[in-house]
Amino acid sequence: MTDTANTPLTLSDDEVRAEAHMLDEAERTATQIRQTTAVHPGATIADAYRIQAAWLEVRLARGEQLVGHKIGLTSRAMQAAMNIDTPDSGFLTDAMVFEPDSRLPAGRFCDPKLEIELAFRLAADLTGPNPTVDDVLDATVEVTPAVELIAARSFRRDPATGRTRTVVDTIADNAADAGIVCGGDPVGPRDVDLRWIAAVGYRNGTVEETGVAAGVLDHPANGVVWLARRYAEQGLSLRAGQIVLAGSFTRPIDVRPGDHFRFDYGPLGSFELEFD
Repeated sequence: MTDTANTPLTLSDDEVRAEAHMLDEAERTATQIRQTTAVHPGATIADAYRIQAAWLEVRLARGEQLVGHKIGLTSRAMQAAMNIDTPDSGFLTDAMVFEPDSRLPAGRFCDPKLEIELAFRLAADLTGPNPTVDDVLDATVEVTPAVELIAARSFRRDPATGRTRTVVDTIADNAADAGIVCGGDPVGPRDVDLRWIAAVGYRNGTVEETGVAAGVLDHPANGVVWLARRYAEQGLSLRAGQIVLAGSFTRPIDVRPGDHFRFDYGPLGSFELEFD
């Protein structure tokens, strides 16, 4: 397994920026590109986060605003599949926020999929090296049903070589994050037992995935704890007003043109999405 915090740096600043610009172009044109590690086989997880940060700089320079973060690879099965023993993370900008009950163009995204999650909206900064679940709940104003739109700007499996992308490729690709949709009815962080929030994902009227939020590290707030601690190691913090996607408690659901989705969170309501 790989430690995300202590891997060395192998890419130059120019190589990092070049990868970030390539991923940005792939996103804007919805055209997949080769994997970062296909050209830089020695790239590390630390390099991948540098590429991700450089890509965020490109987007901020274009006028986008940072609104939050996503956490991924929170299940043991996904960590084992990617040969990693911690979650990963990515950024969310305002251009990546989509409305519930809306219609999105499927062709805008590279190999899109949807994951069922909970989103934490912070009312206070999360600082310090050792935040706890209680600290996360204290800092959270509401928890909202959400889905994450994930995409692969670099090939999941290269069509020419059959090579599958690694966790380095995924992290460089903003941990596969392409967007967020929040819907249903938000709740206070202590109004319900967050571990037992459950959801059903329907595609075209058929149940595709079900799950319960305890599948995220035994409590969805544990994902936020992990991210806050990782940021603290870098002298950063999660900020009041930001949204944090805590991690999926289902497998990804494929998106195809013409698909209609409904996400039913029971007492927390439901919302829909369509793809042209």
